[in-house]
Amino acid sequence: MSGVKLLLSNDDGVHSPGLLTLAEVLSGIAEIQVIAPDRDHSGASNSLTLTRPLMLQKTASGFIAVDGTPTDCVHLGLSQRLGMGAERVVSGINTHANLGDDVIYSGTVAAAMEGRFLAKPAIAVSLVNRGNWHFQTAAQVIRDLLTKAEGLRLAPRTLLNINVPDVPYAELKGYEVTRLGHRLRSGEPQEIRDPRGKIRHWIAAAGEGDDAGPGTDFHAVEQNRVSITPIHIDMTRYDAFTDLTHWLES
Repeated sequence: MSGVKLLLSNDDGVHSPGLLTLAEVLSGIAEIQVIAPDRDHSGASNSLTLTRPLMLQKTASGFIAVDGTPTDCVHLGLSQRLGMGAERVVSGINTHANLGDDVIYSGTVAAAMEGRFLAKPAIAVSLVNRGNWHFQTAAQVIRDLLTKAEGLRLAPRTLLNINVPDVPYAELKGYEVTRLGHRLRSGEPQEIRDPRGKIRHWIAAAGEGDDAGPGTDFHAVEQNRVSITPIHIDMTRYDAFTDLTHWLES
């Protein structure tokens, strides 16, 4: 890994302990450059800011903070203007899981996805938080994988969605290649009244795992195994071609 340049980002903000831990651990094996939102942008998905210019500021740690989304950050970080020259994007460590349908909304996954144009697969890493905050475990997992990744051959525009159980590193039960499971629908939005008497609506937490049996990311982390799910960008539903063609022809 010597001489490799990694671009780190996240959706929890530039001061997130997960990002700080990841940068500290990976700096031992690669050249680290960090560009991340200046505040929490969880749930931002792949949104880009197109209605205003973005401001970049360097923090005391040398990281670059952007007043925009995770996708904005990586988009800027990979531009020639900033001259970072990264070979791979690593996004995280997210403070909570990104399992199953979470990847649709996740800013962590979106930041990794913006690195899809690079030759090496991007990585999104999340801690399946049980209140123990073992970011060091997740960071060590990514360090281990990166030091053994030179022979990895994946199709272009593939990213790895990695979820790490919230346990000490020594208590991990190994690694498992998984598929995305599915969650139940979230609860109904909660109606609240703000201090000025206006009614507002708070989006409810994600639903529990529904399709969460063996082979899924949900099941792997429940067994204290690191879940690694390959994700690609092609959203075409190819198995619907025949039915749609017959429908149009009729």
